[in-house]
Amino acid sequence: MALDSVILAIIIGTLAAIVYSLRILVLMERRIARMDLNIERMTRQIAKEELKIEKEEKKIIKALKKK
Repeated sequence: MALDSVILAIIIGTLAAIVYSLRILVLMERRIARMDLNIERMTRQIAKEELKIEKEEKKIIKALKKK
């Protein structure tokens, strides 16, 4: 009877460890997904700024050619 209790405790402990590990993996995946979204937002913002800079550069070049 005591051996059965020990084996059952080991099995339950192992299952609890697996569930805890899966929980941590899900939390890490969510965190990484949020970081990925933030990187995408920053990339879009940088691309917009680059387009503005290129437009301004073209205007300046046209203005210089007219002179």
